Amino acid sequence: MSSLSKRSTVYFDPAIHQALKMKAASSDSSVSEIIDEAVRLLIAEDQQDLAALADRVKEPEMSYEALINDLKAHGKL
Repeated sequence: MSSLSKRSTVYFDPAIHQALKMKAASSDSSVSEIIDEAVRLLIAEDQQDLAALADRVKEPEMSYEALINDLKAHGKL
């Protein structure tokens, strides 16, 4: 944890805070370490989503109306 250089105040629902404290105690970690890991995982997931979107940028677009018409034309609706 010593490599962290910024501090923030975060407000939690009391039940969530209690769960975090219990998880920290049972995993020999601090609440800050658990939150830091969770945020890192969330950002990594966002990065994966953005990469997937970039991979699909050249795919043709279809409007919702065109999709519905296509489904109807193919007997799906």
